[in-house]
Amino acid sequence: MNDETNFKIWEPRQKMWVLAAFSALLIGFGVLYDPSINLFRGLWEIIIHPDVLIIDYIAIGGLGAAFLNAGILTAACTFILSKSKQPFNGIAFAAVFTIAGFSFLGKNLLNIWPILAGSTLYALLKKERATTYIYISLFGTAMSPIITEVLFHLDFPWTISLLAGILLGMGIGFILPPLAAHFTKAHQGFNLYNVGFVSGLLLTGLAAIFQTFGYVATPNSIFADSYHTKLIIFSYTLNLLFVVAGLATDAKAFHYLKRAYKRSGQAPTDFIQLDGFSTTLLNIGISGAVATSYILLVGGSMNGVLLGAVFTVMGFSAFGKTASNITPIMAGIYLGGLIGVWDTQAPGMIMAALFGTALSPIAGTYGIFWGIVAGFFHGALVRQTGSFHAGLNLYNNGFAAGIVAMIMIPVLQAIIKPRNEKSIKKPLVAK
Repeated sequence: MNDETNFKIWEPRQKMWVLAAFSALLIGFGVLYDPSINLFRGLWEIIIHPDVLIIDYIAIGGLGAAFLNAGILTAACTFILSKSKQPFNGIAFAAVFTIAGFSFLGKNLLNIWPILAGSTLYALLKKERATTYIYISLFGTAMSPIITEVLFHLDFPWTISLLAGILLGMGIGFILPPLAAHFTKAHQGFNLYNVGFVSGLLLTGLAAIFQTFGYVATPNSIFADSYHTKLIIFSYTLNLLFVVAGLATDAKAFHYLKRAYKRSGQAPTDFIQLDGFSTTLLNIGISGAVATSYILLVGGSMNGVLLGAVFTVMGFSAFGKTASNITPIMAGIYLGGLIGVWDTQAPGMIMAALFGTALSPIAGTYGIFWGIVAGFFHGALVRQTGSFHAGLNLYNNGFAAGIVAMIMIPVLQAIIKPRNEKSIKKPLVAK
């Protein structure tokens, strides 16, 4: 075979074990850090606390409980994908790492399941496999804070709150698949967080209805900044493990990585299928290290929320993101700080820089300059969009990124010639 188009093939089960090991690492870190009954008290506090943006589960339940919550949810989602015989390609890693990341700032052992159940019910009523929409529903758990609000923070008897929370979550999950399919066309794959955009639209409507009947969201701005050094070390160590795994399992992983960097990242760009799993592991580690380094560059303090953002960058480095197309977006946010329009050290703006890499396909398609413009535009917009949905959409950056893409892409398509990917050689074999 041509050396340029032949990479090491991993079986689905082997790729699944990488996610299983990641889950075990999170659980093990949490248990070792706090091997006491406080771990379970912390989990309970995480479950019942309001999840309206922005909430750091490390501040609510403690470091151990937050890592345990993330590890269990990551393991559960990996198990579901395995049992549904998924191939564990790029979208699987994006979904599972996003679940892991947002398990530090809003998703917990209770509030994600009604949404998953609703999408399952939709598939069954359409006479399709129960797991047909599994990825849409996993991403759709962005709306889980509204489940927590209904279950624990409305003035109703607990039986009514329980029933209402379950039915609302199932209803959201049920209508999510057709909405997600429709709105992908709106931004043409230039917003990697499509379900975040859909969630923002849906929750803007739901929040308006709730507020009509007197609902007032519990404002949150809670961060655990006292674990900065521990979390930075954890993040760099984790990303180093991915780099080593990629290089150790395929001697030519770096060679194929150079090819991956030439891709735009426009969805769907599945690096596992196109450039190999070993190359993707290498890309995950490098992109995660870049995201972690950005936090240090701007003088930010690593916390659970920002660790969740790093995990999300890592996950989507299997499905569209590379160090080459995320850095212009971050540079756009940093530019805003240089000219004094916002504080780049503020947690919200660091979140905008990391989560805003949902727009990385713009940089990958139209170049560094327009990537910087997209990042700056995103930074300006994301500070406003949270009020639209009352902070109930965990993927607020995905919502803002969708709006940015909808405005920029038609204009760019009219005036700028996109990069040509036809010269990139396709793999002869990829599983």
